[in-house]
Amino acid sequence: MASKMKKLKFIFRSLKHKNYKLFFGGQSVSLIGTWMQHIAMSWLVYRLTNSAFLLGMVGFLGQIPTFILTPFAGVLVDRYNKHRILMITQVLAMLQAFVLAILVLTDNILVWEIFALSMFLGLINAFDVPVRNAFTVEMIEKKEDLGNAIALNSTMVTWAKLVGPTLAGFFIASFGEGICFLINAVSYIAVIASLLAMNISRKKIKISHQHIFKELKDGFVYAFNFKPIKHILALLALVSLMGVPYQILLPIFAKDIFHGGPKTLGFLMAMAGIGASMGAMYLARRESIVGLYKIIAIASGAFGFGIILFGLSKFLWLSMAIMCFIGFSMMVHVAASNTILQTIVDENKRGRVMSFYTMAFMGMAPFGSLFAGSLAHKIGAPNTFLITGVCCIIGAVWYFKKR
Repeated sequence: MASKMKKLKFIFRSLKHKNYKLFFGGQSVSLIGTWMQHIAMSWLVYRLTNSAFLLGMVGFLGQIPTFILTPFAGVLVDRYNKHRILMITQVLAMLQAFVLAILVLTDNILVWEIFALSMFLGLINAFDVPVRNAFTVEMIEKKEDLGNAIALNSTMVTWAKLVGPTLAGFFIASFGEGICFLINAVSYIAVIASLLAMNISRKKIKISHQHIFKELKDGFVYAFNFKPIKHILALLALVSLMGVPYQILLPIFAKDIFHGGPKTLGFLMAMAGIGASMGAMYLARRESIVGLYKIIAIASGAFGFGIILFGLSKFLWLSMAIMCFIGFSMMVHVAASNTILQTIVDENKRGRVMSFYTMAFMGMAPFGSLFAGSLAHKIGAPNTFLITGVCCIIGAVWYFKKR
């Protein structure tokens, strides 16, 4: 018993840092609401339009700002107070969710308004995601716990991915999509309260007077002349372009192939969340980054293989099991990439490198969403999964040879 408690404490060792514990608690609540909104948004668009292309379009518009603005956001993250920037992004995201909830609950929502609000949230995320990643190191006093904190961040996301879609499926079926947007808006109170409760030591930030484009160029030169960083970002960009958009097509499988409804979609996403939480816990138990380079190659290849299997499956129970496998491999790939980057990056380039990480992971996804939606419209969602899965496997083989 004592041995099990010791192992559990080791897995959650980052929670001994007060600021990180506050952040972990607040984000755990907020992210559940975020995933509820994500599922409700996809279901709302498909219900209103019955179009795979427009389903891909809403994903594109919601994520394209990340691709365009995140590199500039990285420069600002390196220049200014990360805690303050994070407060601003959380308040703005809460307001976006409230507006969306009001429009849907009053039955006044139009498709163009969904697109506009998705793009606005994308603008917020362009700053929020890199600052959240870079802020982690400021909440952890002992750098040896940084890798564990990153793994626990992933665990937090995956548990939200497990609980959020399940709750969303129930609430959509019972009350409609609007309640999910309202719950998400209220959930932001938890993370805002946690940020206000933190005691962050005021680091003196040396304000650079260089032009923002000069600093951006310096960040690109640094990242793409450092081979481990370059190769990790390249593989992550490929997988995000070809593989991650599988989520945007899941409503098609839930409704047209498995003849279900929002609950079926919620179950599929929940199984991905279970697999992802297992992947995050696997990484949290690791003591160092030794071997993670090889694990990245294996995980990205396994992710592509899982997508192919899902595209071929015609049975819901089998597809749910495959979703668990997909969630595990994707989480291991993304979290391992994050851990290595945060460990090897120079401190004064952290914001910019994490913005490139965000651009590779989230910024490529809108192009993938548009591509997947267009391709699924022409050849069907199952065949689209086959093509994108093969591309992920090819990328994994390339990375394995380059490492």
